Amino acid sequence: MSQNNVLKGVFLVAIGATTYGMLATFVKMAYTEGYTTAEVTTSQFILGIIGILIINAFQKIKHKDKVKKATKKNILSLMIAGTSLGMTSLFYYLAVKYIPVSIGIVLLMQTVWMGVLLEMILEKKLPSKQKVIAVLIVLVGTVLATNIIHNDVVLDWRGLAWGVLAAASFTTTMFTANSVATEISSAQRSLYMLLGGSIIVFSFAIATQVTPFNFEIFMKWGIILALFGTIIPPMLMTAGFPLTGIGLGSIVSALELPVSVMMAYVLLDEQVILSQWIGIVLIILAIIIMNVNFKRKN
Repeated sequence: MSQNNVLKGVFLVAIGATTYGMLATFVKMAYTEGYTTAEVTTSQFILGIIGILIINAFQKIKHKDKVKKATKKNILSLMIAGTSLGMTSLFYYLAVKYIPVSIGIVLLMQTVWMGVLLEMILEKKLPSKQKVIAVLIVLVGTVLATNIIHNDVVLDWRGLAWGVLAAASFTTTMFTANSVATEISSAQRSLYMLLGGSIIVFSFAIATQVTPFNFEIFMKWGIILALFGTIIPPMLMTAGFPLTGIGLGSIVSALELPVSVMMAYVLLDEQVILSQWIGIVLIILAIIIMNVNFKRKN
């Protein structure tokens, strides 16, 4: 693999992670204008599906018969896997409704230790010392980043619960996204996963939307949320990870954490103290430790 390809991959993953890091701030801004979680998620998924459909159509025209079509089994598997994608968006947006964005993104990053736990269960073997150290660093970083060591800080338990559920769902999404129907194009995979996720999102909207649906959300925030949440990040990161490799790609994707906190600090005026920044740095350090091979090559 050439150095140019690696740099290209780093750039793609970095832009994708940065874009996704901005998402929660826009959701919070939509909340301040009175839009509901159902309106936010519904508009994002509908416009996201339309966007991915356009990308698929463009690829089909450009590459004609070279694009491998998804089988019925592929479609069903991806839609089932996509339900966790829908739950991740739903749980994450519910979390930032009750807690600051800077805390919500830290909770979402608990996928680091949840991923290790899931891997241990699936492979039925204990994690390496390197991963155990990384998990411990994440836990220490989380205590600092959420600022729970200060007695005067009271976080809404609903936000914390939704944040943990979002992390658990995101962990499932990452495992399934990297293993289900990998032989077809990323645009097709994104489309069917979005369709699966939309089942969860639309069901939630029907069950919880008690006021008339405000369709202004589509033009006001829907386009932004679809671009920053369901179109740009998955497309860029799916294209970038094969060029960087999982290890380097995971490290670069950690940019999502500081970008999200910085966006909340600048646009939402959320207070982020020094100990929280130290916690964020520790979580990023843990991700690096998790993905760097420290063994010397012979």
